[in-house]
Amino acid sequence: MSQGNLYILSAPSGAGKSSLISALLASDSSTQKMVSVSHTTRAPRLGEVEGVHYYFVSKEEFESLIEQDLFLEYAKVFGGNYYGTSLPAIEENLAKGIDVFLDIDWQGAQQIRKKVPSVKSIFILPPSLPELEHRLIGRGQDSEEVIAERMSKAISEISHYDEYDYVIVNDDFEKALKDLQSILQSERLTKDYQQKQNAMLIQQLLAK
Repeated sequence: MSQGNLYILSAPSGAGKSSLISALLASDSSTQKMVSVSHTTRAPRLGEVEGVHYYFVSKEEFESLIEQDLFLEYAKVFGGNYYGTSLPAIEENLAKGIDVFLDIDWQGAQQIRKKVPSVKSIFILPPSLPELEHRLIGRGQDSEEVIAERMSKAISEISHYDEYDYVIVNDDFEKALKDLQSILQSERLTKDYQQKQNAMLIQQLLAK
């Protein structure tokens, strides 16, 4: 069985990262793919399902998992809540040949690169800051104060784009989706991946 690839996807809020991931999973069935489900200590929001959107745990449970070194990455964010990515779950799915996507910020990406040097990272850029603000307003989810905070944070997040292996500008959604699909395909065609996937064939071809 082939080994799955691990991907990091990061972007400022409103750049379209979640929509691209959802469209990728829905449109491309050539390989098995999934988005990693994170653990969090915050309360579930309306419509969120345990094990689908997050694994909801207590602060005590989360800190116990930290002590056992069972997170690939974790952070304490707004409101003092923890968010983290389960290392055993990632390893299990990769071993099944499933490509796993981590929807995390640049800080989490830095943690993961230290533990998994082979991880591939993708940053999604908006076409402009005015367009990013327009998208945030169009979602109708946040107050003016929250949108202003997200825009301020976006500039800081975008400054880390050069830490990533791939960069996609999400101006035209369909083109951005094709770009994302192309990255996955190219990673399946690398020498290292093909050596593992076709080890027996290569051995037969080189046999004298």
